[in-house]
Amino acid sequence: MLQELTIRNFAIIDELNLSFDKGLTTITGETGAGKSIIIDAIHLLVGGRGSVEFIRHGEKKAEIEGLFTIQSNEHPCIERAREFGIEIEEGMMVLHRNISTNGKNVCRINGKLVTISVLREIGSTLVDIHGQHEHQELMNESLHLHLLDQYGKADIEKAIANYSEVYKNYEQTLSRLKKLSENEQQMAHRLDLIQFQLKEIHNADLRLNEDEELLDEKRKLMNFERLFDALKTSFDALQGEQRGLDWVSLLMSQMETAAELNKEYEPMLEAVSNCFYTLEDITRNLSDELDKLEFQPDRLNDIESRLNEINQLKRKYGQSIQGILEYGARIEEEIETITNRESHIQKLQKSLSTMQKDLFLEGKQLSDLRHIWAKRLTEAISNELKQLYMDKTIFEVRFHQSAENFLDMQDIPFRKDGLDIIEFYISTNPGEPLKPLAKVASGGELSRMMLALKTIFSKHQGITSIIFDEVDTGVSGRVAQAIAEKIHQISTNSQVFCISHLPQVAAMADTHLFIRKEMADGRTRTSVKLLSHDEKITEIGRMISGVEITDVTKEHAKELIELAYATKATN
Repeated sequence: MLQELTIRNFAIIDELNLSFDKGLTTITGETGAGKSIIIDAIHLLVGGRGSVEFIRHGEKKAEIEGLFTIQSNEHPCIERAREFGIEIEEGMMVLHRNISTNGKNVCRINGKLVTISVLREIGSTLVDIHGQHEHQELMNESLHLHLLDQYGKADIEKAIANYSEVYKNYEQTLSRLKKLSENEQQMAHRLDLIQFQLKEIHNADLRLNEDEELLDEKRKLMNFERLFDALKTSFDALQGEQRGLDWVSLLMSQMETAAELNKEYEPMLEAVSNCFYTLEDITRNLSDELDKLEFQPDRLNDIESRLNEINQLKRKYGQSIQGILEYGARIEEEIETITNRESHIQKLQKSLSTMQKDLFLEGKQLSDLRHIWAKRLTEAISNELKQLYMDKTIFEVRFHQSAENFLDMQDIPFRKDGLDIIEFYISTNPGEPLKPLAKVASGGELSRMMLALKTIFSKHQGITSIIFDEVDTGVSGRVAQAIAEKIHQISTNSQVFCISHLPQVAAMADTHLFIRKEMADGRTRTSVKLLSHDEKITEIGRMISGVEITDVTKEHAKELIELAYATKATN
């Protein structure tokens, strides 16, 4: 849920620090007090389109920051955050956005700089904003299939996984077949190219780690003089009259005499003897190395030439010798495939035919499950609509395409998400034909339709916070009470914010925030106040009667609040 929100220099807000709780938070206030400005700020925070016009007059930038707490390890925002390398610690996610007067946007998630598109992608899993004419997923027919799958997830998820596994293999096989069936001239050009490349790689006769060995030898040749001098000086320090080995030999001879006279010196004699023989071995090794050392300027040229050849191959075929050899193996396989193109095409066609049968069977099983859950969804939404006094409204999950539409598998346009194409249809008036949900235009009916859908899908979408911006416009009386109860019902599954002018909705609030304008230092600013129980009665009374608040309106407000308590107790 959204736990903390900080807004600075945004529109008529100079600075606001708000804390939120779970359940239903209602935001009320006079028209123009700035209620929608807070929603605009949250909309920008989760990746909405920004503008320098949002920056408070006279300031250089507007800042918005929100702390979200994630209750479940399976929340969709966690997987998306990982995709972008964003770490989530202790189930907390901090979104931050700055808008500067130069038009520059700076966005961060948990301190990591991100683009607006990344902010929007992750933000869409955290907050769902609904206005009277803005219904996002519910009004987007391309997402209706996903919503149905979420609703029937318990049964449908495994069927989708089985279908997806077969579809992945099908797509790969189809891609290979398409590639082999390309224009013969293009295929001939491709064959000429990769045959030339393979010949070049084979002619190079590469060995693994050859480049590293050559570089090591190059370093030795380039430092030949220093290396020879170091080895020669080391040898001369040990070998020869009055040199190191001679003195150690004298030491060993004297220690032998001392050990003969006193056995306590035998360990020292043994240590000296070991040193002598070790130095003797080193002297012989140094002599051998000096004999082998030979300056070869031609060899250095050969190494440079070979390294240059290897580097050219790296630029063409891989970043390392292993990469070049792996590329050679791949194109060798491709050459064999193209050379025996017809037989490979026949094999792929046969495999594709088998996969189509498997895919159709998996797709049909998935489609059958979707039809079952579509009926259950229709019943569930019809029940919700009755509670919103829309019992004459007909809702239907319409299948534009499903498994039963196809007789010949060759004609089936297999899709990533199955064989089905669906769309939600409704008719709000008896005798009127069903129309796509996206084309329904009546404000009050649309609001109730959306609330019915949201009541069902809020349990399955995993959205952290839902915002309703005056979706109760155009309703009153018992319908208003039904909408209030429905909004509160949604808040049992997700944190809900609701900007409302309806006293019934305000009465159902678990938290009631009052927005107002005030003057400070000659400038207008917006302030937010958390209302106490008595203040809530006064505010609801104002919403009922307007400017003048009487004892009668206060009594009416108390009745609404008591009714709300009773309703919430039974839910």
